[in-house]
Amino acid sequence: MPRTLFSRLRALLILIPVLLLTSCSKSTDWGFPEGVSSVNDQSLSLWQGAWIAAGVVGVFTLILILWPAVFHRGKKTGPEFPKQTQYNVPVEIAYTIIPFIIVAVLFFFTIQKQNVITEKTTTYAHEITVKGIQWSWQFGYPEAGANALVTGTPEQTPTLIVPLGERVRYTITSNDVVHGFWIPAFMIQMQNLPGVTNHLEFTANKLGEFPGRCNILCGRNHSQMLFKVKVVTPAEYDAYLETLKGSQA
Repeated sequence: MPRTLFSRLRALLILIPVLLLTSCSKSTDWGFPEGVSSVNDQSLSLWQGAWIAAGVVGVFTLILILWPAVFHRGKKTGPEFPKQTQYNVPVEIAYTIIPFIIVAVLFFFTIQKQNVITEKTTTYAHEITVKGIQWSWQFGYPEAGANALVTGTPEQTPTLIVPLGERVRYTITSNDVVHGFWIPAFMIQMQNLPGVTNHLEFTANKLGEFPGRCNILCGRNHSQMLFKVKVVTPAEYDAYLETLKGSQA
């Protein structure tokens, strides 16, 4: 391969990820909407950093593969055996240290973000219970009474009503097997474990409706374990609680 052609190929390999990274819109960051929940504020930078690191490593690795394939390919000048290299200590040390540094940096930022996302407080404004059942969901609103429950079915998916801008504690349990409470747009997931109570706190920061689902294979009708999250104003949320109270009278 001529050197000029290889230079163009190398420039193209470097340019492609740059174009992909700069093509992201302001409203969506690589598949995730911006500013939808308090979790997004923490997760997005970690998500972007991991993809940037993966892109840099991928391009660098591809160059290392193409370089010997192009510039050290066999010459058709005779049957002689090519020169063999037993080892290269500096290269082997670099191949050990560099991945360790990458993993250590990603691990540090992951733990840092995880601690913020999973932090439990005493200042949350509301509490909602989330129970996974084969094969749907049951949402409870203790503020409206012990029997203020919204229970879905595979045919009738339930709606989780949450207030805008107010921190909510979610008490997450399972009625039978392991489920996964997952709201993709919020960049959040927590397992529903039988016999175990998990807690999760976050704030919804954008009005609208967002799909939710179970992301752990939990049985025959796993694909039907869907729900909808509807973020409403605080006044609408209070009115919804009053409706739940009235339905128990």
